[in-house]
Amino acid sequence: MASVNLENIHKSFGDQPVLHGIDLDIRDGEFVVFVGPSGCGKSTLLRLIAGLESNNQGSISIGDKVVDDTAPSKRGVAMVFQTYALYPHMSVYNNMAFGLKQAKTPRKEIRQRVEEAAGILGLNDLLKRSPKELSGGQRQRVAIGRAIVREPSVFLFDEPLSNLDAALRTQTRLEISRLHQRLQSTMIYVTHDQIEAMTLADRIVVLRDGRIEQFGTPIELYQKPANAFVAGFIGSPKMNFFKSSDVENNPGVAAGNSSNTKVLTGIRSEHLKVCDPSQALVKGKIELTEQLGEYSLAYLITTSGQSFTVKMDQAENPATGSEIGFNALPEHMHHFEEESGLRI
Repeated sequence: MASVNLENIHKSFGDQPVLHGIDLDIRDGEFVVFVGPSGCGKSTLLRLIAGLESNNQGSISIGDKVVDDTAPSKRGVAMVFQTYALYPHMSVYNNMAFGLKQAKTPRKEIRQRVEEAAGILGLNDLLKRSPKELSGGQRQRVAIGRAIVREPSVFLFDEPLSNLDAALRTQTRLEISRLHQRLQSTMIYVTHDQIEAMTLADRIVVLRDGRIEQFGTPIELYQKPANAFVAGFIGSPKMNFFKSSDVENNPGVAAGNSSNTKVLTGIRSEHLKVCDPSQALVKGKIELTEQLGEYSLAYLITTSGQSFTVKMDQAENPATGSEIGFNALPEHMHHFEEESGLRI
């Protein structure tokens, strides 16, 4: 196990800057997830840690060692990619053992490591099969097993679940979480899926345009987002934002907004509650309702044309076209400067 430290990391491809001064301290044994929209630089940052790309400026340390000029194979990291990259002509056992054989590891030790990893991942009965005889989830477990046998200081995952269907994503996500609890290794995981980030991470790095927007625990990002971007990215459905013209009796804005700048009020769909229209904070007309069993999602629009979503009990079941008023507790309301997006 090892900590990972990034100091003032810059990266460009040709004349195109991709990362702009990234500073990050990942603790020994921590599970950290890089999340953000496509093109934000999360996979590039992971490849820099792995040594598959070189940084233009700054330094990367793994444990107590600066690794900027260290080859990928000498950094003590193992990477699991989006594609399984298994050798089709080799058995599961030989796929997992291949890297150790290349490193001239003794045969007895190879067998011990492979069998131990197979036991952790439930692959014992599959060691003689070829990759074509495995499901997508099993292939991804083999790829993870290939990383485990190397006994790295740091595990790196680059969107490992993106090729799996919904059920397998959930199952494999649980397996990765259990793996971290069992090994207590440092793990860095890249995804564009904020649900994966929320369920897996000890701490989350939210990236946008090559910069860190916020770094904190899932609950910190959910309850106190640093800006409107993080507020809208973390949570499902995403947070609703209302301009001043859509909000009546808005508590908290005047106290936090001494400069009288334009304010966006953010409220999550689960925090908006049906109320008497005369006491409503926001009002909207129902455009569509999705019935999801335990609850429903109502999609509404304000008089100014602002769309928003409300998570509702099945018993409420509003009719399409009806106008409904909603309220929210002050502690569930977030206020941001409209121009900068910064939290007030």
